[in-house]
Amino acid sequence: MTKLQFDPVHSSLEFKIKHLMVSTVKGTFRDYTVDVSGDVNDSSSLQSTITINVDSIDTGNDDRDNHLKTADFFNVENHNQIVFKTTEVTDSKVTGELTIAGQTHTETFDFENFGVSENPLSGGKVAGVAVSGKIDREKYGINFNQSLETGGVLLGKTVSFEFDGEFAIEE
Repeated sequence: MTKLQFDPVHSSLEFKIKHLMVSTVKGTFRDYTVDVSGDVNDSSSLQSTITINVDSIDTGNDDRDNHLKTADFFNVENHNQIVFKTTEVTDSKVTGELTIAGQTHTETFDFENFGVSENPLSGGKVAGVAVSGKIDREKYGINFNQSLETGGVLLGKTVSFEFDGEFAIEE
């Protein structure tokens, strides 16, 4: 079984959510780890755990980031990590147990395996994957919202995300 060493410098984890029914707020998590093992040439053999430090949330606005860390949203004081542990990987989908704010649900996301490439700078091999999808934040107890005078709500309930990961191959 091949060990894939996560390369955070060449990876990203971004999300977005509707705001005021007319715009989209985007953000990222700056601190997360990805543990992956398996044969990168056989997606079904891949096993992974992604652990996100919720305190590293960054939407480009300190006041908003601090609010997201409160009990209105992630409740970082009691639940400082988001964890996704795979249970099944195919060539196009990844399924696993996602834990947010202390609640765990099975989720299936789109998966793309970019295969292996030679890194001319290090002389080693690297692999790349992408995972994208949407979750219903209310399913995880993240229900904060406010009705608008013009109709609609302050925040959408669907959060979209995209993870692009690069890994050094250790054989």
